[in-house]
Amino acid sequence: MDRKQCCVKLSVQPSRGLMDEKFIVLVQNALPGSQLTIRALHQCEDGHSWEAFGHYTADTTGTIDVSEDPSIRGTYSGVEQMGLLWSLRPIPGSKPGLRMRKKNIQTPMEVTISVYQGHQTEGFADLVPLSGVVVERWYMAPGVRRIPVTEGGLTATLFLPSGPGPFPGLLDLWGGGGQLVEYRAALLASHGFASMAIDYLTSKFTMETGKMVDNQYFETAYRVLQQHPQVCGSKIAMIGLSFGTSMTLKMAIYSEVIKLSAAVCISGSHVQPVEGSVEEIMGFFQKNAGKTRFNEKNEAIWRDLLLPIPTDPSLKADVGRLQCPLLLVVGEDDQNWPAQESALDIKEMMARAGNSHLLTVLSYPNAGHLIEPPYTPHARSSTFKTVEIQEKVMCLWGGQTVEHSRAQEDAWKKILVFLRENLYGGRNPTSFSHL
Repeated sequence: MDRKQCCVKLSVQPSRGLMDEKFIVLVQNALPGSQLTIRALHQCEDGHSWEAFGHYTADTTGTIDVSEDPSIRGTYSGVEQMGLLWSLRPIPGSKPGLRMRKKNIQTPMEVTISVYQGHQTEGFADLVPLSGVVVERWYMAPGVRRIPVTEGGLTATLFLPSGPGPFPGLLDLWGGGGQLVEYRAALLASHGFASMAIDYLTSKFTMETGKMVDNQYFETAYRVLQQHPQVCGSKIAMIGLSFGTSMTLKMAIYSEVIKLSAAVCISGSHVQPVEGSVEEIMGFFQKNAGKTRFNEKNEAIWRDLLLPIPTDPSLKADVGRLQCPLLLVVGEDDQNWPAQESALDIKEMMARAGNSHLLTVLSYPNAGHLIEPPYTPHARSSTFKTVEIQEKVMCLWGGQTVEHSRAQEDAWKKILVFLRENLYGGRNPTSFSHL
């Protein structure tokens, strides 16, 4: 190793930030024109390790700026400021079907960014880096409070932004895998929304009784949020992904209790038995399980379960009755739900009913089902356990990594704008803290 290369300096700014905040990776004091590899390494809470890397050439001053200089090859190529996060993938030899999800949002996602001599693609464990930095990415901004909620039989967590409030409220629903998933709600609270993550498929009630919750469960969650002293009860929205969109639309349209100021539906559908409970909607999907397809890798494709989109009005949520703004986020390569076909039908139904002014559709070519907060690594497929079957299958979500990552970044920005416009009247919330 050239002695001068020992003095290579690596900096990442900010080294501590929110998950959706960009950072600048800078290498200095390298030999001009030298070939270097910049690598990110993250160990998940489940013990699995993920990596991303890019191959760079130092300029005439011995500098590489990842936000301006192209990666020649690696897990990403070209000028990609956040490629070291969004292109993270399980290290070689990992078990198949992994998906990265933060479980404990009270701790940061820690990523070690290192620089190596030469263009390396493997065997990093045996190499000595020229320099390294540990970066923290948080879902919870300083001052955000995490409050477990059990009243009314709920299994939920409320995240309150920093400051006295009152804040607009948000009910956050995930999909058919159940569990209490907190990271999106925590990040939304970091942007000024009192966000309640709800477990409605594997709640304590369901685990103890074996019975699924009824529609009133969501109304209870709404009331608890509405009545919180730091929540503005007249400004509440719902955000759902996948099966969570089914319940979001059902509550937004049919509930006598829930009066939403806005709804966000990501990768979902309005196809459901209109009179159905959670259990009956699940049963309706299960009844079509024979339409499951498998690709050459034996990955399950479930998008056909709701196709063709029914013409029978009793099998579709009547979006023509919606009275609040609706934002649909669609991945056009969604292999799990027919999100694109559903969005087209929703658009037609709302146009016929004269409420199309309430609809915004964000549709992304080559994006898959799991449209998550920015820089979340793309999982084209992963193992998945549905609540009703309780056995793991390898599920195809769809999407191409680059386009999917772009979609996540763009959709998140527009979701935040949509929520601010409809919950804050377009004002930027001034009550949240950045790291």
